[in-house]
Amino acid sequence: MLLLFLVGFCSIQLQAQLGFCPGSSGDPIFEENFGTGTTNGPQLPAGTTTYTYTSGAPDDGFYTLSSRTNYFSWHDTQDHTPNDTDGKALIINADINAGEFFRYRVDVLCENTTYEFSSWLLNLLPLSGCLNAGIPVNVDFEIWDDTDTLLLASGNTGDITGTTSPQWNQYGLVFQTEPGQTSVILKMINNSPGGCGNDLAIDDIVFRTCGDLVEITDLMNETEISVCEADAPVTITELNATPDFSVYSTHAFQWQSSTSSSNWTDILGETNPTFAPGPISNTTFYRVKVAEDPINLSSPLCSSVSEVFSVLVVNTPSAPTKIEDVMACSNDPTPLEVSTLFGIKVNWYDAPSGGNLLLADSHTYQPTSAGTYYAEAETTVAGCISDTRTAVSISFYELPEVEDETVAFCENSQTTLYANYMGTDTVTYEWNTGETTSQITVAAPGTYTVGVTNSDGCTNVKTVTLEQVDAPIISNITSDEFSIIVSTTFSGDFEYSLNGTDYQDSSEFMNTQGGRYTVYAREKNGCGEVSMSYTHFVIPKFFTPNGDPYNNTFDLVGIENYSSSSVNIFDRYGKLLKNSRNSPFSWDGTFNSRELPSGDYWYIIQIEDTTFKGHFSLKR
Repeated sequence: MLLLFLVGFCSIQLQAQLGFCPGSSGDPIFEENFGTGTTNGPQLPAGTTTYTYTSGAPDDGFYTLSSRTNYFSWHDTQDHTPNDTDGKALIINADINAGEFFRYRVDVLCENTTYEFSSWLLNLLPLSGCLNAGIPVNVDFEIWDDTDTLLLASGNTGDITGTTSPQWNQYGLVFQTEPGQTSVILKMINNSPGGCGNDLAIDDIVFRTCGDLVEITDLMNETEISVCEADAPVTITELNATPDFSVYSTHAFQWQSSTSSSNWTDILGETNPTFAPGPISNTTFYRVKVAEDPINLSSPLCSSVSEVFSVLVVNTPSAPTKIEDVMACSNDPTPLEVSTLFGIKVNWYDAPSGGNLLLADSHTYQPTSAGTYYAEAETTVAGCISDTRTAVSISFYELPEVEDETVAFCENSQTTLYANYMGTDTVTYEWNTGETTSQITVAAPGTYTVGVTNSDGCTNVKTVTLEQVDAPIISNITSDEFSIIVSTTFSGDFEYSLNGTDYQDSSEFMNTQGGRYTVYAREKNGCGEVSMSYTHFVIPKFFTPNGDPYNNTFDLVGIENYSSSSVNIFDRYGKLLKNSRNSPFSWDGTFNSRELPSGDYWYIIQIEDTTFKGHFSLKR
C-alpha cells in the first residue's frame, strides 16, 4: 500500500467537500506543495512521517519525493499544483497496518480566528488494478491544538475508489483557534487495511482564513460604478459592507482603498460598516478587512476581506486610427478599416458630428457608395466617446460596362457569343471556356461567362445564357370534319403550311376540302422544317334528309379521286345498309327505298391503305 504527496498539474480535478469555508476565504497563510525538481528527495523533516525515505521506488513502509508517479502499475501523472514545472511528490508506500501517516505543525495562526484547511488527494491505483478489486483510499483529517490534547475539527474522505484516469479530489475542514492559540497540528490517518490498493497522492496543503462573505454596495445597491472622465468627479455618499454571518457572529471592520486593486491602504478611522468616500476623480477600489475581534484586523493572517467595490473613471478614448483611404472597384468588397486600443469599440457615421449611425461596434465598414465616412471610438466600459471622429474615404473605379443576355441558336449548329464591351478603354477578356478573345464560337447550350477587365484592374462579368432551339417534330395529324389538326412533340415558335408556301401560326387548318396533303411545320427563326404526307378525308358528323337545301345526303366528297376505296354503312345492330367500292359515295338515309329513323349509324371506310371507323347521326 502506498501514499503519495504530489505537487503540480493533474489530468482531472473534482471537489468533494468535508466542509469548506461557507463565506469568504482569505489568501493562503500556509502552503505545502513539496517543491519541484527532476531528482528524488529530499527527506521530509523528522517527525513528519514514521516511514523510511528512499530515493527509488518505495516498498512497504517507505516514501520518496518525485515529480512523476510512474511506479509499479499506478497512474502516471503530474502533480496538482497549477502552472508549476516538475512539481515533486512525497510518495509513501503505506505500511500494511492502518494508522497515522502524516503530521505537520502549522504556526503563525491567530487566536479566536476561523480557518479553512484543504488538500488534494489522488488514488494512484487504476480501476483495473488488482483485478478490479483494489482497496479504496480512506483518510481521516484531524486538526489538533498545539498541545495535541484538544481536537478542533475532523473529517473523513469516505472511500476513494480507483478510476480509469487520474482524478484529483479536494477535501477541507473548517476550524476555529482557541484564545491564546497560534499553532495547530495537522494529522492524516489511513483507515484502510493493507493489501492490494490503498495507494494515494496528496498535494497542495493550504491553510487560509475563513470569514463571512461580505458584499459592498452603494445606496443604489450597485457593486461598481463606471463614469467617463468628462463626468468626473463622481460623488458616492455611502458604501455599505454587508456580511452574510455564515462564519462570524461579531464583526470588526477596516475600510481600505487602492488605485490598482492590488496594493491596499487602510483608510484612517474608517472602521464602521458604512463609509462615505465623497467626490472621486480617478479610478479607485474599496474593500473592508473583516475579523471577529478588532485585534485581528492588524494582521492579514487573522482577517478576511470583502468583495471589491470599483469606481472606474474611464478616460476619453482617442479617435480611431485610420488604416488608409480606399480606392476600389465598385464590386470589390474591400471595407474601410480603423484601429483602436483594446477595449475600444467603433461606431460609423455619415457626418463628422451628429449625423446618422451607419454601423455600431465594428472596426470595419463596407459602404455601398463612394464618399467620406466617420469612425467614432467608444469605450466598452461606461460608453465614453472620442472627442472627434476619424474621416475615412472610399472612391470607386468604374467597371467595364457589359450586359447579360440570352441567346438562342439552332440545334446541330454553331453560334458566336460576344462580350459586347460598350466602352473605349483597353480591356482584356477571360471566358469560362478559357478563351481570351472578345467573342467565342460554341455549339452547346448552357451558361457562358466572360470577365472583362479594364486598365484599373476592375472586372465585370457578363453572363450569356445560350438556349438551343430545336426543329419541330410532327407527332400526329388528325382530321375533324373539314379541319386538319397538326400536333408536334414539343412546343416552340412554329408555323404551319399545307403547300410549303403559305404559312400560318395556328396548327389547325379549318374549312379544308378532303384530299391528300403534304403538311409542313417549321421553326420561325429558321431552325428547321419538317413535312408529312396526310390524307384528309372529310366524314360528316351528321346529315338531315328533310328536303331543305342543306345536308340532305351523307356525302363523302372526293373519295372517287383515290386509287382504291370502299365504304360500308351499318345500323346499330351491325346490319349493312349501304356499300360502295371505287366510286363516288352519297347516301340519302334510306334502305330499300324506306326512310330510316333518326339515330346513330356506323361506317367502315377504306381509302387506299388507310381505314376510318366511326359513327355519324341521321337527324329528321
